[in-house]
Amino acid sequence: MTNDHFLVLGATGKTGRRVATRLRLQDLRVREASRSSPSRFDWADPSGWDRVLDGVTAVYIVPPQVEGPVHEFVTRAAAAGVRHLVLLSGRGADSWGDSPFGRDMRSAEDAVRGSDVPWTVLRSNNFAQNFDEDLFHAPLLAGELALPAGPVPEPFIDVHDVADAAAAVLTDPARHAGRIHELSGSRALTFAEAVELISRASGRPITYKQLSLPEYEAHLVEQGWPAEVAHHLAEMFAIMERGTLTTPTDDVATLLGREPRDFEDYVVRAAAAGAWRS
Repeated sequence: MTNDHFLVLGATGKTGRRVATRLRLQDLRVREASRSSPSRFDWADPSGWDRVLDGVTAVYIVPPQVEGPVHEFVTRAAAAGVRHLVLLSGRGADSWGDSPFGRDMRSAEDAVRGSDVPWTVLRSNNFAQNFDEDLFHAPLLAGELALPAGPVPEPFIDVHDVADAAAAVLTDPARHAGRIHELSGSRALTFAEAVELISRASGRPITYKQLSLPEYEAHLVEQGWPAEVAHHLAEMFAIMERGTLTTPTDDVATLLGREPRDFEDYVVRAAAAGAWRS
């Protein structure tokens, strides 16, 4: 596949920019697409999809946070001659039941898995990088992370492992077509344990506070989050508290021939880079 185009959607995001970098490092031709990329892609504007798909043979898909668009995109991709679709989804997506959380990811999985185009799904636990690149970062800088997560641990996965897995799957489609890989970190930690490690490594007093689900929703709304989004995020923690996603998998090791990066290694790298300096 050396001369083929790889399309990376969400190319400025946490996984997309790392996937694109890994493919370029292998001297592969990569088309990076996002709302702010030269190859512009917007899930809300299908008029530009065919141009972005032209000449592409494999696509890395980070789905939108709404249900539906991936179905039309997959149809366009098949018509454009795409030969492999790799979708990022959430760990255990088919076990979430009727929860309002993740309907966007489940809709995207339905679209990809129902396609005639060979596909692979990468389902991931929560990213370690959520603590320095996303929702949990600002509260940590303020000195306290308050979430509705108690003693049930989470095997946080380093986003670099997700990107390594995606690059491996994209460049070896025959081996991975029709497969679902459940990706996790090497061991599970509670959020309180994760915050304690971050506090130690950063040298700053940072605490963890457990909230109830209603308290968390109200807290997010007070911070300006739309009520629907706040409820969506709270439902994610409700799923996590069931305890069905806590056991680490061996899929990263199977895919990459090595163990996942440790959460402690992530914390050391992020703290050394100044992630939690005030």
